[in-house]
Amino acid sequence: MNTHFSEFLLPDALMRGLANEGYTTPTPVQAQVIPLAMDGVDLLVSAATGSGKTAAFLLPIMQRFIDVPRHDGSTRALILVPTRELARQIHIHFMRLGSYTRLTSGVITGGESKAHQIATLRKNPEILVATPGRLLEFLETGQANLRDLEFLVLDEADRMLDMGFADDVLAIIRYSRPERQSLLFSATLEQRGLSQITERLLRDPQRVDVDPVRQQHPDIAHCMLLSDGLEHKQQQLLWLLRHETYEKALIFTNTREGAVALGNFLQGQQQRVAVLHGELDQRERNRVMGLLHSGRVNTLIATDLAARGIDVPGVQRVFNFDLPRRGDDYLHRTGRTGRAGEAGVAISLVGPPEWNRMESIARYLNLTFEPREIEGLKASFKGPTKRNKPSKPAATSGKRKSTAAAEEKPRKKERLRDRKNIGKRRVPTSAKAQEAGHAPLTRRAREHAKPDAD
Repeated sequence: MNTHFSEFLLPDALMRGLANEGYTTPTPVQAQVIPLAMDGVDLLVSAATGSGKTAAFLLPIMQRFIDVPRHDGSTRALILVPTRELARQIHIHFMRLGSYTRLTSGVITGGESKAHQIATLRKNPEILVATPGRLLEFLETGQANLRDLEFLVLDEADRMLDMGFADDVLAIIRYSRPERQSLLFSATLEQRGLSQITERLLRDPQRVDVDPVRQQHPDIAHCMLLSDGLEHKQQQLLWLLRHETYEKALIFTNTREGAVALGNFLQGQQQRVAVLHGELDQRERNRVMGLLHSGRVNTLIATDLAARGIDVPGVQRVFNFDLPRRGDDYLHRTGRTGRAGEAGVAISLVGPPEWNRMESIARYLNLTFEPREIEGLKASFKGPTKRNKPSKPAATSGKRKSTAAAEEKPRKKERLRDRKNIGKRRVPTSAKAQEAGHAPLTRRAREHAKPDAD
């Protein structure tokens, strides 16, 4: 494994950009991907969020364009991403790494002015970062073209499938130049439907598995706090925000309505929080992210969709106000902390309806949740009650019969002489007759006592 970026023989302009950003030692994904990408190999990469994959694909692209400059033609590299926030983050990353180069980049996403984006396309930036829907619109109208494309990168491909972009991605692949190098990055390569994209995108790809999505992040502590309900959770979260030590924090909810309601509650408690959800227009989203980056707010409440692609330095706490519905979503959330070797803490508030989901996530990711309690805010809910062992199943019909027969009292043995005397009047013996107060019968009387023959 490479121990320094200098071993990649990158141009001086890129080495200066890396030094300015504090990059010295490549992460595992960078150490494996950069040399292969520089050799022109198509790659299928599995890497978790926060592993440094953005620089892993940006540096080989920028190295190629610096070494082989072109001053005419259209876009040379396209980076497709699922969300506007991720597109913006990659563009910022490019600007920092390429601050000593003359390379140009443009961003094409929904929610922005089309006129402004058409002007960007006319400048033919070497690198284009785009979301699928808006770019496909420009390709269909002829305002964008990919005839000179040399690199096609799909970042967070699994999330693009989750968001329903599969058809758009396949259409964009058809518009792009066939003689290109393609790189696909995904947190998991077992995503349903991913194969149809990889078959059309990649040619003889080499697979790279780094920090698989289900591998526990070594720098993140996972904690759980039992709660009794919504109001109890609010009070527990408020206590954590007031007493935990952190520079920035992310709070996740499962719905937009939940994010807004929680934001109103915490703002009413004088907490410096902002809310990010999918219904905000791009201007408002940029304003919210600006507040967090500048430090005017130190806590962001977000839904999974809105938070996809957020890369904010200094996030030391992730709070799951609502437990996510899938294990992969849990990793995407908690991967916002513990970056670049820093320690992070993820705390999940678990109510009675979420217990089974928490156990499923723990099994899926092979995680151990450390239980925590807040004095004065302990939950009466202590986990599911233990069930009694089920009783043994009822016996089959055959067994029931044999059991009943065994339990039945044994009959008294019937003697032959008893059967012969059925219907006959019993004559008391002399001794018994005397005991009963009867006179003993004479032989003649006994004979007359016998019943008549038929």
